[in-house]
Amino acid sequence: MKPPLRSSGSFRRRLNLTQEQFAQKVGVTYSTVNHWENGKRVPLPFLVKRLVETKEELDSRDTKPPGKKTSR
Repeated sequence: MKPPLRSSGSFRRRLNLTQEQFAQKVGVTYSTVNHWENGKRVPLPFLVKRLVETKEELDSRDTKPPGKKTSR
């Protein structure tokens, strides 16, 4: 399985974050995110797990139909 950062659609861009913002959220440096996206490095296993779980959560939200608004 490819890490979410290398997948098409760009996981980070789906979150609407810069590499620097994404790095802060994940707890790594900007250059680490840059290297992931350019294929120079791969995330450590615990980070891959965290990224995959986040991606799956986003994917499940994208496939759910929009909820109905209730009137008061």
